[in-house]
Amino acid sequence: MSKYESGVKQIPHPQTAVYNTLSDLNNIERIKDRIPADQVKDLAFDRDSVSVNVAPVGSIKLRIVDRDEPKCIKFETENSPVPFNLWVQLLPVTDTTCKMRVTVKADIPLFLKPMLGNKLQDGVDKIADALAMLPY
Repeated sequence: MSKYESGVKQIPHPQTAVYNTLSDLNNIERIKDRIPADQVKDLAFDRDSVSVNVAPVGSIKLRIVDRDEPKCIKFETENSPVPFNLWVQLLPVTDTTCKMRVTVKADIPLFLKPMLGNKLQDGVDKIADALAMLPY
């Protein structure tokens, strides 16, 4: 398993508000108009899962497998070209701010690591940046 971590992102919202938003994937409805339509197709979601078709990767489905309120949300792939786990860790900084880190552990075949490693790291960083900018 290869591990990819984002930098720590500061979020100007309370830890519980961020956790409550991210732990219920129905909240994607509030922000789906911000998702670039040319990069993401066939977006579907419910409280516990999200599926999307991302060019050039293909179809990906993630399901929440663990919620540790208000500190961590763990996801696992149900459908993905490369199996991986993703988790979002949240820590309070003050009563009105928190910090976040996104981590991915992926089961990448050794011969694909040179091609996918940097792209996965870039993807983890972009996910963290996008999550840090949401209106919680």
